[in-house]
Amino acid sequence: MAFIHDVLEEPSYGWKDANGELSKPTPRQIFSEFFSRLNIFSNKKNWLSFMSWAMVLCLTPFLFLFIFKYFSITGLVIAFVYSMIVMGTHGTIWYHRYCTHGAFKFKNNFWRFFTQNLTLKIIPEEIYAISHHVHHALSDTPGDPYNAQGGFLYCFLADANHQPVNRNLDEKGYNRCLTLMKHTGVTCNTYAQYKKWGSVANPFHMILGVIANWAFWFTAFYLLGGMGLACAIFGAAGFWAVGVRTFNYEGHGKGEDKRREGIDHNRKDMSVNQLWPGIVAGEWHNNHHLFPKSARSGFKPHQVDSAWYYIKFMHMIGAVSHYHDSKKQFYKEHIKEKVKKITEPVFCPTTGKQIFATERV
Repeated sequence: MAFIHDVLEEPSYGWKDANGELSKPTPRQIFSEFFSRLNIFSNKKNWLSFMSWAMVLCLTPFLFLFIFKYFSITGLVIAFVYSMIVMGTHGTIWYHRYCTHGAFKFKNNFWRFFTQNLTLKIIPEEIYAISHHVHHALSDTPGDPYNAQGGFLYCFLADANHQPVNRNLDEKGYNRCLTLMKHTGVTCNTYAQYKKWGSVANPFHMILGVIANWAFWFTAFYLLGGMGLACAIFGAAGFWAVGVRTFNYEGHGKGEDKRREGIDHNRKDMSVNQLWPGIVAGEWHNNHHLFPKSARSGFKPHQVDSAWYYIKFMHMIGAVSHYHDSKKQFYKEHIKEKVKKITEPVFCPTTGKQIFATERV
């Protein structure tokens, strides 16, 4: 467990207080930590956190251009669908189920690259994937990078304050980080480069990849619908990038136990299944915490899982070579439908053969 506890850069206010309980910083402490983590002039090792929020800032003008110059009802609908459903589903597919949990495997690097760049690239894989392993190991306990008990700001600004990789790992620890990232296709630093830049991801390849991704999609949207469509979608992507930072606070009951009997079957942490994230992004969070390596988390009939539909389709066409599906295990272990065998034999009126009937109770 030492690696899990040490792999992330501890904030100045610490993970725990003197009593071993969650250290709950004040808003002032959180903002102070946030701005210090974005300051690339004092420390170039802050580049990845800075880049994460700089991308949001760069998308903001597109949102204002759409609202004040190119607004239309059609554009609004497209923006809504793209931000809520397309971006949300892609986040579940790529960052959550693939980069973090390896719930499925691509047949080759082409399909991995295709899926990675299926939408605008906004969140660096390193910030999401490594910290999310810690989140699952330490859910709702001190050290969880987005512990909802720390409050809204604690979660909302976690990507800068709590999720970056520890900059002082030894080579063995750094190599363990590499094992968590190697399947994602991200170009990783050598240990010497890591000591210089404070990250697993190579800054030049990361920045070049974002520029290429944005250039491709802006050109595609502009050709499809002009500046209005491009602004609507780019602005919507920025809106999603801010909104998604609220998810773990909501998804863990806002720091309270909001689990419901018969709905939230995982009792090891405070994760809850929510209708809206489930429908638009396939993120049934309590189910996911129950079976984190499953490519499907919408186990029940009403639990729409758009991320699973994509993975299943890609498997059907041969782009995905393998996936884990825990639906049967979920029903076996948590939907207990007892079956009582009737020991008295009966005769089937059609065939005349002796059979044993079953009765569900």
